[in-house]
Amino acid sequence: MSTTPATTETLPSGGGSFLQTLRSILVGTDQDFTEGNLTRAILLLAIPMVLEMAMESLFALVNMLWVSRLGAAAIASVGLTESLMAIVYTVAIGFAMAGTAMVARRIGEKDAKAASVAAAQVMWLAVGAGALMGLFGGLFAPDLLRLMGASHEVVATGSGFARILLGAQAIVILLFVLNGAFRGTGDAAMAMRTLWIANAVNLVLDPCLIFGLGPFPKLGVTGTAVATTVGRGVGVLVQLYVLFSGKRRIHLQRHALVPNLEVIARLVRMSLGGMGQYLISTASWVVMVRIISRFGDAAVAGYTVAMRVVFVALLPAWGMSNAAATLVGQNLGAGKPQRAEQSVFRAAAYNMAFMGVVTVVLVFGTRLVLAPFGADAAVVPIAVAALRTLAYGFVFYGLGMVVVQSFNGAGDTFTPTIINVVTFWIIQIPLAWALSSWTGLGPQGVFWSVAIAYSSQAVIGLLAFRRGTWKTRTV
Repeated sequence: MSTTPATTETLPSGGGSFLQTLRSILVGTDQDFTEGNLTRAILLLAIPMVLEMAMESLFALVNMLWVSRLGAAAIASVGLTESLMAIVYTVAIGFAMAGTAMVARRIGEKDAKAASVAAAQVMWLAVGAGALMGLFGGLFAPDLLRLMGASHEVVATGSGFARILLGAQAIVILLFVLNGAFRGTGDAAMAMRTLWIANAVNLVLDPCLIFGLGPFPKLGVTGTAVATTVGRGVGVLVQLYVLFSGKRRIHLQRHALVPNLEVIARLVRMSLGGMGQYLISTASWVVMVRIISRFGDAAVAGYTVAMRVVFVALLPAWGMSNAAATLVGQNLGAGKPQRAEQSVFRAAAYNMAFMGVVTVVLVFGTRLVLAPFGADAAVVPIAVAALRTLAYGFVFYGLGMVVVQSFNGAGDTFTPTIINVVTFWIIQIPLAWALSSWTGLGPQGVFWSVAIAYSSQAVIGLLAFRRGTWKTRTV
């Protein structure tokens, strides 16, 4: 089996071609991603996906910018609630992963009707799971905060915030799943624009509801949960309108909405692998926050602020990895495994180069990057130390995310699950506890464990990818 990337392809030259490509990135394209210029295919998919992920992360980033003005207790309540929401994202990403893989495979096979059926069935799964989880989260939000080690002040400040976010899980899961279906068709531009709209609503409502501007009530940290939920709800309504209108590659007609037990069963099997995979990583995040909480609210707040910046810095890695997953799924469906493999190596090379630049910026400009958050004096040194340490692993992050996500695009959710078990539970968590407890490093030991774990994930993932068993996976 060859693992050599394809020879370099260049985009068409000329101003007209550039403007045409730019328009395709922003508006969408009907291009067949199983044919033609591979670099252009990566560009058309990756850039909208980066911007899509930017919009999702901007929810958290904008919220933190406003909440940081409310003090350490408010910041800590957001951080602890987001660590709980990570479990919700696990389910959302698991369903979205299965939907993307199945839709992409059907599109590669040139079967648009079957792709629509897959999208409809995964939508029903999202509604059912979101409703059940939301009921539990909304009822027991304060207890869940206490379980996470929140102080009395944090519980009193953040219970309303947690109730709303944890209660609206169906909206979150639907937003992920429907955008996953768009990505599977190669319509990354539509997924991007959905989150633009959702985030615009959040941007307007956030300061109004937090500080009581104009006719809006002053809700404090609870206001940011209301703004985020309303914004995401608007995004879901836009998604549903597009899907039922028939204006894009997927058209949800009556036949597609009829429950299909065979398709649902296949989606559940893939989703369980994806959920297990992300549950391992997100549950480890919960444990890491719990370890950090032993060093006080300032440590939790500093770690939370740093991770917000990290999530934004890693957006190109996520966008490129999702682009690679779509290309893998569609090209395997078209019977072109070699092109699928070339897509992964090309995307990984671009990603590593970009993340190297980001590393330099964050290591030498840490305080400048953190300045907009306006955190108090006890939080800033911890946030600076966390961000600099985590940045040292960015080049590896870029490689690992592309390679691991490519398994998911092929419908192989089992291999990344094993990789995550080794990376997060065998390497990261024990190392975080040992370095923070037994070496005198304190929170800094936790930061080093994250950088080491993600670097290990890249190496393990590449070795597994080179085996090539993902090429024969059926979806």
